[in-house]
Amino acid sequence: MPREHSWRYFFSAAVFALVGMLIFWRAYSLQTGAQAEAFLDQSEFFSRLRKTIYPPRGEIYDRNGNLLAGNRTVYEVGVHLPSLRGDAPKAIALALSGMVGADYNRVLDLIEYGQQQGLVYVVLSNYVLPEKVNLLRSYNADLPPAEGLSCSNDPALIALECRAHLARSYPERDLASNILGFVNHDNFGNFGVEQQYQDLLAGVPENIWTPTDPNQAQALPTIPGGASLVLTIDREIQAMVEDVLDEHLLISGADSATAIVMDPRNGEILAMTSTPRLDLNNYQTYTEIFDSNRPFNRAVGEVYEPGSIFKVITIAAAFDMGKVTPETEYTDLGVFSHGGITVRNWNNAAWGEQTILGCMQHSLNVCLADVAVNDVGPEKFYEYVQAFGFGRPTGVDMANEQYGWLRLPSHSNWYPADLVTNSFGQGLSITPMQMVMSVSAFINEGKMVIPHIVKAVVQDGSQYSLSPQYAGAPISAETARTMTQLLADSLEFESSRALVTGYRLAGKTGTAQIPTPNGTYDPNQTNTSFIGWGPVDDPRFIVFVWLERPETSIWASEVAAPVFADIVERLVVLMNIPPDAQRLAARGAE
Repeated sequence: MPREHSWRYFFSAAVFALVGMLIFWRAYSLQTGAQAEAFLDQSEFFSRLRKTIYPPRGEIYDRNGNLLAGNRTVYEVGVHLPSLRGDAPKAIALALSGMVGADYNRVLDLIEYGQQQGLVYVVLSNYVLPEKVNLLRSYNADLPPAEGLSCSNDPALIALECRAHLARSYPERDLASNILGFVNHDNFGNFGVEQQYQDLLAGVPENIWTPTDPNQAQALPTIPGGASLVLTIDREIQAMVEDVLDEHLLISGADSATAIVMDPRNGEILAMTSTPRLDLNNYQTYTEIFDSNRPFNRAVGEVYEPGSIFKVITIAAAFDMGKVTPETEYTDLGVFSHGGITVRNWNNAAWGEQTILGCMQHSLNVCLADVAVNDVGPEKFYEYVQAFGFGRPTGVDMANEQYGWLRLPSHSNWYPADLVTNSFGQGLSITPMQMVMSVSAFINEGKMVIPHIVKAVVQDGSQYSLSPQYAGAPISAETARTMTQLLADSLEFESSRALVTGYRLAGKTGTAQIPTPNGTYDPNQTNTSFIGWGPVDDPRFIVFVWLERPETSIWASEVAAPVFADIVERLVVLMNIPPDAQRLAARGAE
């Protein structure tokens, strides 16, 4: 090598050595300096995806362990867009329309939209049942069924993915649907227990990071499921009440029907239903069945003018104040005027000499209005009405509870005439649940029990039972006993169609004209209701019935009372309550 060129080679070698050292130094500094930590953090971030894991929703059972709401495995069917080749979109649309029931054109539109937006994955159909996914996986009979996320081993469908997840399931379909409510596709409860106990049932979701590298895939963590609920209702009693109500709805031609059965000793609701009902597995039909004026559960979500059934509150107040007794005599002249209005009895007749018992037996408006105005008075009357829980929520653990409306003397729009009409249940509105809670005072020595639908909560392997709660004592124990005796005698003396052979029962009918939009009342359109309880010597149940706008008769004694009797006849069998004579004989032998 010529000497004159050697310095060039040494210079080049020195430059390359310096560059190498600089590269080495830079690499070293990147791996050990401040930027190294930042790069590591970024690599860690981009190597993982943040994912929300939702726990299994808690299940719902009746008091005897029958499953009313559970979970089932369904599938989300989507497409991995980068894997699409050729005419695969058309093949996928054809397969999904034939096997899953998806709309052919919509599938193509979703795929095209995903490609235009540069997406990697698009959901084509969700909540697909396992049997349909199995059809999809065996689409090409010449190939073995697909496994894992893949929906099919068919080359044309290789981009399809089937991802399993849980969805709400209601094995009893529409049974107790007004109580349960339903869960939508966002896992949120709507109406009833599902909405009221949403947070407990849904549990607490967790956010986790999952690796994007399939070689680093790991099992998802198991998180605790939502709490399960044990309801107070009895599945057999619930089914019976629904059957009886449907039968009488057809017979009477009524617009709707509502019924409640409650244990008056502890407030446990044994059955509750109203019409219409909904197959909860197909909750998407909700808007077809329930319009804006039709509440999901009339027992708690609808208010109505109760009519004569409310007379038990007026008489209870008069008894508790010591103003009258069942034997107090009253001369019914057929009319009563006060506050600028005149009221008459249901048949426009004067009934002459009566006792308070006779006033209740014949359901005389004139008598009750006189008692409210001249014996009780407005101040005490509304004190008792409020003490019985009217004008406020009962506290029942159901979503969307209404509480009616009640004008008081302190309100600017109250008039003395209101006292007259309120005394026999017109000019105010209540819910069926309020009426049931109020009469529980006649059974519990004057104390009202708060109705409830959840008996126990099951969480983390432990069961927590709920205790009865009381809403005050509007009347004395003596008044409560007097009321039960009065209403039992009243049914027997009038030979009511609510009576059930072998059992002494207490109760009251209610027929109320329905107000029209112009402020008048239509005499041919009524709400008919009945509330009763028994057996009188040891009450085990309260039963409330309401038929709205029956066609066969406008009178509760003819349409609502028979529904009560039919329910009680079956109820005493399901609750294993022997006839009075047998029970009394058994007590005497003890």
